[in-house]
Amino acid sequence: MFVDVAKIYIKAGDGGNGKVSFRREKYVPDGGPDGGDGGRGGNVVAVVDDAMRTLMDFRYQRKYICANGEDGGKKKMTGKCAEDLIIKVPQGTIIRDAETGKVIVDLKEKNQSAILAKGGRGGKGNTHFTTSTRQAPTFAEKGGKGYERNIVLELKMLADVGLLGYPNVGKSTFLAATTQARPKIANYHFTTLQPNLGVVEAVKGKSFVIADIPGLIEGAKEGIGLGLDFLRHVERTKVLIHVVDISGIEGRDPYEDFCTINKEVFGYNERLSNRVQVVAANKMDLLFDDEQLLIFTEKIEADGYKVFPISAATGQGVDALLNFVTELLDTTPDAPLIDEEDYFVEALDLSDSSEINYFMDDDVYCIEGEYLERLMFSTNLSDIESLRRFQNVLKNKGVFDHLRTLGIEDGDTVRIFDLEFEFYG
Repeated sequence: MFVDVAKIYIKAGDGGNGKVSFRREKYVPDGGPDGGDGGRGGNVVAVVDDAMRTLMDFRYQRKYICANGEDGGKKKMTGKCAEDLIIKVPQGTIIRDAETGKVIVDLKEKNQSAILAKGGRGGKGNTHFTTSTRQAPTFAEKGGKGYERNIVLELKMLADVGLLGYPNVGKSTFLAATTQARPKIANYHFTTLQPNLGVVEAVKGKSFVIADIPGLIEGAKEGIGLGLDFLRHVERTKVLIHVVDISGIEGRDPYEDFCTINKEVFGYNERLSNRVQVVAANKMDLLFDDEQLLIFTEKIEADGYKVFPISAATGQGVDALLNFVTELLDTTPDAPLIDEEDYFVEALDLSDSSEINYFMDDDVYCIEGEYLERLMFSTNLSDIESLRRFQNVLKNKGVFDHLRTLGIEDGDTVRIFDLEFEFYG
C-alpha cells in the first residue's frame, strides 16, 4: 500500500531530577551536600532511510515517546542521559507542525537528520545551591520537560520531471517506453492508482527521474478523482510534461483537456503555474486528421508552450522530446518548494523557557509557566531557606512588580499552581 501522508504524536524525554543528598561518611559527622544532577531526556530525531519508499509504517504506530533521563544520585553522581528515539522516513519527506501547519524540516538529502522534539535538560542537584549563608540546601531542581507535539509527515517524491494529463492519455505507456519502470497499463480510466518513478537516459551520461501520477479530471482541486492526492509529488519537479490525447478518440477536445488540467493544477498550488511545461501530443498513431494537430499546436504555442507530437506506443517523436527535456533541465533552476516564512521558528527546547503567564480566576491572581513549575519543585515549602530563595527569585524575575501593575493589593490571594498565599508587598 502506498501511503504518502501520516499524522503522529511525538514526545521527547523529560530530564532527570536533581538529587537532594548529604555526605554520610565515617568520621564526617556533618558532611555537605552531594546530590548529583539529573540526566538529559532523549530527543526525537527523524533520519532519512534510503530503503523506505512510503509512510506506511506510520499507519500502525502513531505515538513515539522517548525515554526520560535518570535522576541524579548520591556522591554527586549524574543521572544517565536517555538515548535518542530515531524515526526513519523516506527521502523527500516534509515534516510539519500539526497545529500551525508550519514546516519543521524538509528531509530531501540522503542520510539527512533533524531533531523534531528536544529532550528536557537534567535538573541540578542540591550541591549547586550552596551559598555562604546556606551551607546545607534541602532542595534540588526538577528536570525540564521534553517537548511534545503532533506532527504531519508528507512525502513529496524526488523527481526532475512530472507527467500531467487526463486519465488514459498514455502517461504510463510513456513512462514504460522511456524507462525501466513497469507501471500497470490498461485501456480504462484510473489504471494508475499510485505514483510511479522511472529513470530516463536520453543523452549518454545525463539521466533524470520522471514521475507519473494518477490522472486528473475536472474538479480535482475539490477532491474529485484520484490525482489531487498525488499532485504533491510533482511539486519538487523542475519540468512538467503535459500529455494530451491528440487523437480525440474519447470524444474530448485536446486543447480543452490541456486548459482544464492546468486550471486544476494551478488551483492546487499556484507555484506550479511558474513551472516549465512541455506538451506531448500523444497517440499520433491513432490520429486520422493532421489538421487537428495543426490547430492544437497553434493554440498551445500561442499560450507560450512547445508541442512535441509523439506516440508512446510506437516510439514516434519520443527521442526528440526526451532530448529537449534533457537540455531544458540543464538550464532550469531548482524550483523553490518552501518559503522562509513557512518554516516553524518556535524553539524546540522548553527546558529553559522563562515565560510567565498571568491570569485571573475569580478574585485570585494566578501565575503559571514552565519556569515557575521547575522553581516550585525545587522549593522545600517546610524549609525557611528554601522559601526565602523562592521569594527572592520571584522578586528578581519581576513577578511582584508585574502583579502591582495588574492592581494587586496587600491581602489579595496569589496562586502559583497548587500553592496559594496572601500578597504583602
